[in-house]
Amino acid sequence: MTPETPGSGSTVRRILLGSQLRRLREQKGVTRQDAGYVIRASESKISRLELGRVSFKERDVDDLLTLYGVADKAERDALIQLAREANTPGWWHRYNDVLPGWFQTYVGLEESAALIRTYELQFVPGLLQSEGYARAVIRLGNAGAAEHEIDQRVELRLQRQERLTGPDAPRLWAVIDEGALRRPIGGPEVMRGQFEHLIEMSKLPNVTIQIMPFRFGGHAAEGGAFTILRFPEQDLPDVVYVENLTGAMYLDKRDDVDTYLQAMERLCVDSATPERTVELLGDFLRET
Repeated sequence: MTPETPGSGSTVRRILLGSQLRRLREQKGVTRQDAGYVIRASESKISRLELGRVSFKERDVDDLLTLYGVADKAERDALIQLAREANTPGWWHRYNDVLPGWFQTYVGLEESAALIRTYELQFVPGLLQSEGYARAVIRLGNAGAAEHEIDQRVELRLQRQERLTGPDAPRLWAVIDEGALRRPIGGPEVMRGQFEHLIEMSKLPNVTIQIMPFRFGGHAAEGGAFTILRFPEQDLPDVVYVENLTGAMYLDKRDDVDTYLQAMERLCVDSATPERTVELLGDFLRET
């Protein structure tokens, strides 16, 4: 299969198909256990399918649609086609040897998002990193890795950034804690390049950058970094991504998402305005 192009979103197609199969199953009153029996799978496999966590076999989708009483040919054909598209490998799959499974999910979701809101406490967000800064950060997190592996990781990060300037670019709203900008990564030259890069990125019509200054004191997101993804498909809820050293959490329950949305909105109100942020970046540049 030909890998999908950036922004085409097989991850989201899997989630959409899974949610539609779950709706059909529940409408018919079929248990996950019974559904699993029909496709020779476990109840937990049905759960993973309905959450869009695993790929679909077209034969399994066909059998499930029969079990759920979907007789309309047009509806069946549309869902089978969705399964076919959902199995298209993402462009990032060629980085499988350096990309942990839990982050593959994030890259797939990021590719499909229409709006990305992020708060970073320690580093400049990956989508806004200059090549030199990205290389320095990746070296810090992968001590002892071979140079070709570092190159791959940097290449992946830069390719993720291409969506910001491509067709159907998402809206990116980033709040960066001043600590992330004061922390010297890679030396003065790298930091100067990063400040210049942020100033250039802030000129894009779909990118908004704000700095949360030290002088503000405590604020709404002292708990740590997070990202909120919103998708153009109305059937999909917002997803909150929270990363740790060995994995990540993906939150889509309404109460959880609302808590993070409120924190993000508070951060945007309390941080330096986008205009003032560019001035601050200019100050940091001159000080470096």
